[in-house]
Amino acid sequence: MADETSETRNNARLAILELANMISVPMSLNAIVRLNVPDTLWQSGSNIPLSASEILARVQSTGDAENLQRILRMLTSYDVFTEHVINGSERKYSLTEVGKTLVTDQEGLSYAPYVLQHHQDALMRSWPLVHEAVIDPTVEPFVKANGGESAYGYYGENHEMNELMQKAMSGVSVPFMKAILDGYDGFDGVSRLVDVGGSAGDCLRMILQKHPHVKEGINFDLPEVVAKAPVISGVKHVGGDMFKGIPVADAIFMKVRRFLFSNLNDV
Repeated sequence: MADETSETRNNARLAILELANMISVPMSLNAIVRLNVPDTLWQSGSNIPLSASEILARVQSTGDAENLQRILRMLTSYDVFTEHVINGSERKYSLTEVGKTLVTDQEGLSYAPYVLQHHQDALMRSWPLVHEAVIDPTVEPFVKANGGESAYGYYGENHEMNELMQKAMSGVSVPFMKAILDGYDGFDGVSRLVDVGGSAGDCLRMILQKHPHVKEGINFDLPEVVAKAPVISGVKHVGGDMFKGIPVADAIFMKVRRFLFSNLNDV
């Protein structure tokens, strides 16, 4: 083994300490989303730097500004906020480009629900059991942690969780599709398109608006998901299980799925 006092070994120790404490990052993101800090700082686009006490005064009447500042400073190190030191002592904060993704836009969307969706209690209970997926792969960690209920079944029975997931998907999908549609021409010649796991149908709505030759869009997702989907011209909401079958179409569209419970099921 290398010299325990070498720079390489010291850096390795620092790296493992950071990894062991990484939970502080998503939990702090949850905190600033729940406290509505991003929208408070954004202020309709001004993004004027505010101190922790100024932010706190805007989000609620009472609280501990020092604790909020600790969260802001920690997330500053991950490029969520920019810290401005005024007169050598006072610290104020504004949003970086990363932080702006958590701001609610004119369509009522942001990445904030995505942050909250990933860290709900039912999902967080699953993570300490990930090692058991190695020992016994026959039962998913989520199922073990939640009384034998599968993730999809759990979501189907919990209205608030299902609604948050749809908001999260819309917040991620809309900017994603705007970027794709700016330069992608792969929908040429497609008349009937299926979006597998399309949630509320936002992607299909945008595709049909950009490519009117696509005459029919099939938004295919779990029955309990499409039951809450809005009416969209040219889009048919179909409930089902993609592991059992997918509606017939000229092309299938599927986004990368990276929700926590999907990752746990994949284990």
